[in-house]
Amino acid sequence: MASDASETYDGGCTCRAVRYRMTSRPLFVHCCHCRWCQRETGASFALNAMIEADRVVLLAGAPGLVNTPTLSGKGQKIWRCPTCRVALWSNYSGAGDKVRFVRVGTLDEPDRLPPDIHIFTQSKQPWVVLPPGTPAVAEYYDREKYWPAASLQRRRALLG
Repeated sequence: MASDASETYDGGCTCRAVRYRMTSRPLFVHCCHCRWCQRETGASFALNAMIEADRVVLLAGAPGLVNTPTLSGKGQKIWRCPTCRVALWSNYSGAGDKVRFVRVGTLDEPDRLPPDIHIFTQSKQPWVVLPPGTPAVAEYYDREKYWPAASLQRRRALLG
């Protein structure tokens, strides 16, 4: 884990009952424009910072688990504040409990983690304008093509 304070990211829910710290940069940040993410967030997209679960440390409180169906049928675990019900992070079946998809909007400084890629843009809202210079794909992406080498190495070490 990184010990450099410039590489930590604090966050939490709206009522501040749950507080957490990401202890390093995430593996990758993706902005998902799929209809499932739109429905789950009640917004135009979900912005997730993927990071090893052991690099997310609880500082206060504890989120509660809500099992949610997914298009794949494998489900998604959404961790929410038990008081204000804000979603803090998710776990998807692909990486199981080892990788958290932290909701960037719950960070104290979300502007520190802009998206590395926009995914499922085929279903993005037509009025959302994607920034030039950030990769965008119609559906999902090839991790080997878009992730930095250091993140791929961290993922391989984590998942084997």
